[in-house]
Amino acid sequence: MTDFTSGLERRDVNFAPLTPLDFIARASDVYGERLAVAYGPVRRNWRDTYARTRRLASALAGRGIAKDDTVAVLLPNIPEMVEAHFGVPMAGAVLNTLNTRLDMAALLTMLRHGEAKMLVADTEYLPVVEELRRELPGLQVIGVKDAQADTPPVPGHWVDYEALMTEGDPAFDWQPPADEWDAIALNYTSGSTGDPKGVVYHHRGATLNAISNILEWDMPKHAVYLWTLPMFHCNGWCFPWTLAARAGVNVCLRKFDAQQVLALIAQEKVTHYCGAPIVQSALANAPAEWREGIDHKVSTMVAAAPPSSTMLAQMTAMGFDITHVYGLTEVYGPATVCAKQEDWTALPLGEQAQMNARQGVRYHLQQAVAVMNPDTLQPVPADGETLGEIMFRGNICMRGYLKNPRATGEAFEGGWFHTGDLAVMNPDGYLRIKDRSKDIIISGGENISSIEIEDVLYQHPAVVAAAVVAAPDPKWGEVPCAFIETREGSKLTKEDVVAHCRTLLAGFKVPKIVIFRELPKTSTGKIQKFILREEAGSATAIDRG
Repeated sequence: MTDFTSGLERRDVNFAPLTPLDFIARASDVYGERLAVAYGPVRRNWRDTYARTRRLASALAGRGIAKDDTVAVLLPNIPEMVEAHFGVPMAGAVLNTLNTRLDMAALLTMLRHGEAKMLVADTEYLPVVEELRRELPGLQVIGVKDAQADTPPVPGHWVDYEALMTEGDPAFDWQPPADEWDAIALNYTSGSTGDPKGVVYHHRGATLNAISNILEWDMPKHAVYLWTLPMFHCNGWCFPWTLAARAGVNVCLRKFDAQQVLALIAQEKVTHYCGAPIVQSALANAPAEWREGIDHKVSTMVAAAPPSSTMLAQMTAMGFDITHVYGLTEVYGPATVCAKQEDWTALPLGEQAQMNARQGVRYHLQQAVAVMNPDTLQPVPADGETLGEIMFRGNICMRGYLKNPRATGEAFEGGWFHTGDLAVMNPDGYLRIKDRSKDIIISGGENISSIEIEDVLYQHPAVVAAAVVAAPDPKWGEVPCAFIETREGSKLTKEDVVAHCRTLLAGFKVPKIVIFRELPKTSTGKIQKFILREEAGSATAIDRG
């Protein structure tokens, strides 16, 4: 046996902690003149962008921000949001990106819980920030006036962001974290069933997920990425750091508008973007004239609901290539991908959609994903039928929930992160979600997957969005209740829906109640089922969550 330790002691000088901050330093060194940020007339290369992030870090340090201090930001997808993803952690601080659509009470809860010392805010949110200042008088506020939008000027009692930048040194000697497990970001879960939990990301996980994004997408150097996905959502799935690693282009977008998005794709030659199903649907159903000038391949990631056969056909006709991913805030956004196989392309479009609807396999740099029996922590048979819970293990998992050791312990019980999502494992090793544990409908003793019904509803050409929840029933206990958002001009009726479902579902799975309405959604396009459960009066379904 060879002794691989003798005379080969570890030399720490040769080992540096992993951090995604190094990506922007390399982009500046190697591709400094290449475009990094595009936002209307604002065009900055990587050298200038790196200098600005160092200025920001220096200025924050000069104002007392130190290691593990929380710096919150309330910003849309504008260049300053990209800069914050580097400048804040370069100062040793922890970046807390806040959902711009939350109310004052929710924001206040997060700022207090995270003990934010500073808030960088767009002046569009001036009224709510002023309320926050009254509640948190010690909070430093840095104001961003967006020159591309009609936002108010920065109030005199705030600090102007550009003025702050003049306080900083563009050659600031920032240091990588002493430990790659140090916190880089704090993200709050939605809090739909109680107070939100603070998910702590570490430098190692952010680095590895940023690289995994490249590998899953075969993302080339200098990719042109359009910010349709909010950067406040799981730090934009780590794509601010991914774009720096590829020396790509951040095409910033203040708010989603289908016509503007398609125009930017044509003008900037956008190669990649991410979006929830509602975003993809808006683009797929846009007038053909809005897509003029798009004559190149566009890659897009979709999460939440899987792409339907209708959406797949529409996107393929547009020249858009869809990749289906799955994840949660606790695993840095997507952590599995429905990796496409070459032989799928020979299948009819409907069968291709079924294959692409699965949540798939682990990200490259995630150690493991499994479908486990939550009681025994044993993998379920790979038979496509036995239900279990999706669990993750590896580097791309959160450090834990801030100030909540009990919830952290429960989440990582048995050495796996428990997602709460129920799934089956197929014989080919691809997992498929059946439901959230709280969304299983128990009707007459039979378990019904709401996702299975939703998949069928999405196959109807008149359906734009669909959600199925449990509704109380005196005979069966619970029955499926379908909420449906239809295409403009559609005359879809309950009878049409039932007839469509009967051709594809067992009778007991067909929705007994059908309600047509615009579905409530989060700012990232996810349907808020808890609102629909309340509307359906399903107390047991709510209690199970």
